[in-house]
Amino acid sequence: MLNTEFKKKFDTETNVFGKAAIKRDFLFFMKKMDSIENVAMIGALLKVRNIEDLSRLKNPLQKQEPSDETSAAASKAADYPGGMNTLREEIAKLFYSEGVYTEVKTVKANVTFIVEKDGSVSNVHAQGDNFTFNRQAEIALYCISEKFSPAVVNGNPVRYRYKLPLTMNIE
Repeated sequence: MLNTEFKKKFDTETNVFGKAAIKRDFLFFMKKMDSIENVAMIGALLKVRNIEDLSRLKNPLQKQEPSDETSAAASKAADYPGGMNTLREEIAKLFYSEGVYTEVKTVKANVTFIVEKDGSVSNVHAQGDNFTFNRQAEIALYCISEKFSPAVVNGNPVRYRYKLPLTMNIE
């Protein structure tokens, strides 16, 4: 709807400088909308993290399942539909690079997460030198569209710890 309204205004403007001003306003507006969306995504990440932390506090004596760790015991590891390259491509599309503040061009993080028995993702944590890159990586991973096929031990789906190294060139 916003695109349509800006296009109408742009099309009715006859002055070249007026058209340039409308285009500049549109780009500025869209950048602000991206920023607002990013703030909302960070808020959602914080909510998810709080829920995960609270669930751990409810059962502090509960043992972690041995299948939480990547191990040779899994007869089938967790897998993303289309494979690792498809997962990386989707994360790159979901990644909000405008939200990364860095003075170096190449940033890296190791993202660890749990693939649950139902194939969903939980407990996403990114570790790297750049805090903003880490947060954006976590948000992107929580936003992936497909579920994993879960890991299997003795024919039963199990939780599986996954580690994904990420490197991006930020321009």
